[in-house]
Amino acid sequence: MGLIQKIENTQLKSDVPDLRPGTTVEVSVRVVEGDKTRQQKFKGEVTNIRGAGMRKTFTVRKISEGIGVERTWPIHSPSIADIKVLGQKQVRRAKLFYLRKKKGKAARLKEKALPGESGAK
Repeated sequence: MGLIQKIENTQLKSDVPDLRPGTTVEVSVRVVEGDKTRQQKFKGEVTNIRGAGMRKTFTVRKISEGIGVERTWPIHSPSIADIKVLGQKQVRRAKLFYLRKKKGKAARLKEKALPGESGAK
């Protein structure tokens, strides 16, 4: 193991949840304004995960007042206070960039069926 990897391993967070494309998350981001620090929440679906180790990043997309907003963070960033997983949607792709072209109800993803649930009622 190289020196750089040893340094990076000390910086990795241990409380990172299992993130996958289609996961609905609420990310609490530390925002510094002057000498004050506050937490701002960003809630949406994970559309993209890339990289590995210290360089691993994820992108979250939400619709704010009819406009799509995407933010990308390093998973192990010190500016991220907390990541809460709210649910999992059913997806068949690793990158959900097609959601950028969809509008309204067409941009929604289906809920993932839990194991043991049957579709017929």
